[in-house]
Amino acid sequence: MRILGINALFHDPAAALVIDGRTVAAAEEERFSRRKHGKRPLPFSAWELPEQAAAWCLKRAGLRPQDLDAVAYSFDPALARPADAMGLDDPWDHLRLTYAREAPNFLRTALPGLDPETVRFVPHHMAHAASGAYAAPDADSCSVLVLDGRGERASHLAARRTGGRLAPLRAQDLPHSLGLVYEELTEHLGFLRSSDEFKVMALASHGTPRMLPELRRYVYPTGDGGFHAAGVPWAELCAPRGPDEPWTQDHADVAASAQAVLEETLLDLVRWLHGRTHDSLLTLAGGVALNCVANSRIAREGPFSRVWVQPAAGDAGTALGGALLLSAGAGEAPEPMTGADLGRDWSDAELGAWLKTAAVPCEKPQDIAVTVARTLAGNGIVAWFQGRSEYGPRALGHRSLLAHPGHAGNLERLNDVKGREQFRPVAPMVLADRAADIFDGPLPSPYMLFVHGVAPAWRDRVPAVVHVDGTARIQTVDPAREPLLARMLREFERLTGLPVVVNTSLNTAGRPMVDDPRDALECFGSSPVDLLAIGPYAVRRGALFRTGDTADFGGSGGSGGSGEEVP
Repeated sequence: MRILGINALFHDPAAALVIDGRTVAAAEEERFSRRKHGKRPLPFSAWELPEQAAAWCLKRAGLRPQDLDAVAYSFDPALARPADAMGLDDPWDHLRLTYAREAPNFLRTALPGLDPETVRFVPHHMAHAASGAYAAPDADSCSVLVLDGRGERASHLAARRTGGRLAPLRAQDLPHSLGLVYEELTEHLGFLRSSDEFKVMALASHGTPRMLPELRRYVYPTGDGGFHAAGVPWAELCAPRGPDEPWTQDHADVAASAQAVLEETLLDLVRWLHGRTHDSLLTLAGGVALNCVANSRIAREGPFSRVWVQPAAGDAGTALGGALLLSAGAGEAPEPMTGADLGRDWSDAELGAWLKTAAVPCEKPQDIAVTVARTLAGNGIVAWFQGRSEYGPRALGHRSLLAHPGHAGNLERLNDVKGREQFRPVAPMVLADRAADIFDGPLPSPYMLFVHGVAPAWRDRVPAVVHVDGTARIQTVDPAREPLLARMLREFERLTGLPVVVNTSLNTAGRPMVDDPRDALECFGSSPVDLLAIGPYAVRRGALFRTGDTADFGGSGGSGGSGEEVP
C-alpha cells in the first residue's frame, strides 16, 4: 500500500510516505516554509496543512495524489471532548475540532486529485506509539510509552506491540498532562511555549531541585499507570521571568525541580508498564520523549534492558506513525528506520549548479571530509551540508555546524554564531567504536536523545562539549551508515588526537534548520562561519567576500585532499 501520513492540527506539521511498510520519505513543513515549527499551535491555525512537505514526499516517490491508497491524519475528532469538559482553558478549541473534521476536504484542495474518501483519522497517541513501536529496530515485541501535551482527550498512552498488532494498555485523561505542565513552566520562565521546552531542560542543570517537595503536591504518579499533573502555582515558587530579562538562581532551581519531578513520574510509569508486559525493549515517543535527561534516567534506572526513542518524537513524528499504523493494519510488515535522513537531497551536479547561479567561489577537493577535518583542526567553524536532511529536531550530521571540541571558548563562540543563550550546551559527535572510551551511558546513541557522563580524563580535553553538570548529549556515528562523517572524524583524530567533533544544528536562533542549498548559502553568508562544505564543494569565507573570484565545478581542485582555491 501507498500511504501518506499527515500531522497538522497542533504544531510541527509534517508529512511522511510509507510504501509496502517501508518509509520512503518524511519531512517537516518548516523546512520548506521557513517558519519555525511550521506554525503556532493555535486553534486559528489548525486548518494549515503541510502542503509543501506532502507534495515533496509524493514527488520523491514519483506518485500523484490519486495514486495513494490511504492518507493517515494523526488526530481523530470523534474521540475528542469539549475543552471545558476536560478541564482545559481553551475557549476556541471547538474551532480546532471543526477544522479536523474537514481535513479530508482541505487535503483534497491541497493535493489536487486526492480522493477524500482515502483519508483515515488515526488517534493521535496511537500514531505516536506506532512511530516508536513500528520504527524501532528489533521491536517485534516491545512496550511503548507516549507522553506529550495533549491529544484528543488524553496526554499519555501506554501500549504494547506484539508482531503487527499495537494494543493500548492505559491512558491518562486530561487535564493531567506532564507535557502541559512543562509548557506552563517554559512560558513562566520567559521562553516560547510549545517551542523552547529544551531550554528549561538545559537551565535545570544550573540549579538544585530544592522546590521538589512542593512540586510533588501537584505532580505525582497515582500508582496505577497514570499520574496527577495539573494546577502548579508557578508564581508562588518563583517570580516570572520576562523574555529579555536575565535568569536568576530561583529560575534555575525551579527548572531543576520540575525536571526532577518529571523524571520521578516517568520512572513510575515505566515500572508499571514493565510489570504488565515484561518486555526487554521500551520505545518512547511524544514531545516529552525529547527530554534526553529523563530518557537517560529511564535507561539507567528503569527495568527495561533497552530503550529506543523515536528521533522525530514530537508531533511531526505522528505523520510517520499514522502511516505505519495503517500499513501494519493492512497486514504489511513495517520496516524499521535505519536513520533519520529522510528529507530532501541534491546531486553533486545540482549543488554545483546552485553555486554557479549564485556566483559563489568554491573549490572541489579530492575529499571534502579531509578538507573539513583540517579546517576544524585549525579551529575553524564549518557548515556541513551533506545528503538527505534530517526528520526531527536534531542535526545528525547532514545539516550541522561543526567545531573543535578542545577549545572551551568554542561553546560561547557557537552560541554567539547562532544567537543563542549562553547556558545552552552543544553536542559531541563521536565514532561508535570510540564512544565507550569517553562517554558513559546508553550506546549506541545515533539520534542524540540521551545524555552521557563524560569520563573525568576527557573533560579537560573536550571542554566545549561538556555541560555544567559533567554530561554531554552525544551522537554516535556508524561508519557503515555514515562513511563521509566517519572519514572526517578519523582524519580529525589523526590531526588532533581527539575522536570527537562539536555538532550543533545548522541554523540561527528562531530559524528552522537549514534544508536546501539556498538556506545553506544564506546562513553561511550571514554568520561568521569559516567553511561551507556543501556536497563535494568547499566554500571559504575569505574567498566568498573577495571580488574577482570564480567558481570551479570540476576536477579534483588540488592535491592531498585539501584542494586549492580557484582564482
